[in-house]
Formats: sequence, C-alpha cells, structure tokens
Amino acid sequence: MTISIPSVSPTWRFVDHTTFGPQFDALQSFAYDDTLCTFIGQQQGLSTVRAWVHHQTIVLGIQDSRLPDIDDGRTYLESQGYRVIVRNSGGLAVVLDEGVLNLSLILKEEKGFSIDAGYELMYALIKKMLAPYSIQVDAYEIVGSYCPGSFDLSIGGKKFAGISQRRIRGGIAVQIYLCVTGSGSERAQFIQQFYQEAVNGKETKFDYPIIQPQTMASLNELLHEEFTIAKIMTLLLQTMQTEGVQLTVQPFSTEEQSLFLENYDRVLARNEKALKR
Repeated sequence: MTISIPSVSPTWRFVDHTTFGPQFDALQSFAYDDTLCTFIGQQQGLSTVRAWVHHQTIVLGIQDSRLPDIDDGRTYLESQGYRVIVRNSGGLAVVLDEGVLNLSLILKEEKGFSIDAGYELMYALIKKMLAPYSIQVDAYEIVGSYCPGSFDLSIGGKKFAGISQRRIRGGIAVQIYLCVTGSGSERAQFIQQFYQEAVNGKETKFDYPIIQPQTMASLNELLHEEFTIAKIMTLLLQTMQTEGVQLTVQPFSTEEQSLFLENYDRVLARNEKALKR
C-alpha cells in the first residue's frame, strides 16, 4: 500500500468501533468520520484508520429516499428487523450487519490527490490484506449488485465490497464495507425486495440498480474460509505495520467530542428530514 501523499505521517491514529454492539447507531459513524475529517483537514491531526460494525441497518442513498413508494420500501425493511437511515456520502442502498466490516481511511486533502487516488488507496490496502490467500481482487462495476460503482471489489466476478468517499473541510474519508461472514446473496435479496416495494412499477428520477443476488458473496463464501471480523481486523493491523505505518491509539479530545456531538445532532436532523413521511 503505497501512500504517496507528502504530508501524511508514517504514524496513523487507530480508532476501533467494531465492538460497540447493536446499540451503536450508524448515524454516529457518519458524525465520527465528519469530526475526524474536520480535525485532520483543518488542524493537522494524524491520518486515521477507523473500523466499525453496525447491526441490522440498511443505509440508503439520498436518491433512494426519493423513490415513489419509499414508505412501502421502508416498511418492508423494518418488518425484516432492519433500521433504515440515509447516508451523508454518495451511493445507494447497502446492508450493514454484524458480518460486515466497515473501514474508513481519513486523511488531509492534498492538491492533486484525486478522487480516484482515494479509491486506489483503499483498493491497494484490501489487496495487501488478502495477498496471503493468493487470489485476484478486481475493481470494476458489478452489474446486478447493490450500490454499484466503478470501484466495486470482487473475486471471480462476485462483489464482496464497495467503496465510497466523502470530502469535507479539507479532509477526506475513504470508506469501504467488506462483507466478511454470512450470505452475500441473502443481503442482496433484501435490497432487491426493497426496490420492488419502493418503486412498485412507477417512474423514477434515477436508474436504480436491478439487483441480481447471485452477483454478491461474502469473503467466507468466496475463499472458503471461516473469517471473523476480528480476523480481518488482525489482517488490517498486520498489513499496515508491514507497509511501514505506525499505529497509535488516542482517545477523543474534549474538543473532538464536542464537535462530534454537534455533528451527530446535524446528521440526526438531516436523516429525519430525508425520511420524513
């Protein structure tokens, strides 16, 4: 994983939010990343890798929230035991549960560091993490997957991860979800049914994905392994250290915690507005 950004220190901050449990609200994650983006972008804070897990949550994109029968779509997801929220970065609907690991690489935005460069940085990290398994990880759009994009990560044509990016106040958060355990196709079936309920044959203002569940799988399914979130976290830490990155753990400062609370209030209000019936 080559980090070719002049101002990036070899020391990165490590924030582990993978064990907070079912009560950990995904909207808090958006507020955490926005807070870190601000401090790194404006106050020269350390570049940060943050890991996080949420339970039984569907994260919609802004476009999803404007589907013609969105209330019916939400009702279906909630009937399946999912909480429904709207993300503050790009993309469309994704599934987060205890078998999905999310990673954020948060760093200062430098002149010439393009959006594609951010995606390539995360792609390089994941390839390094999985190198011991001698498999090819590809990055291209997997048609039929949920939240499709040019940096879908796949093995043998089946998607196991998707990358998004958010830039705010001089900071960059490159975010990825990794389907580690469970069934990728079952997750895709929930999103497939969501679109059927939320569209209901009506005209839409954007081309929503036509989900083909067989295009998605978890790492355990693809590699015939018994990974856990903890095992992938170990691969992450080992890989960053092997690549010359020193990791340090720092609690949130009083100033960071104060900004986090402000950001969380803002994200809550924005989410409520987006899903207002």
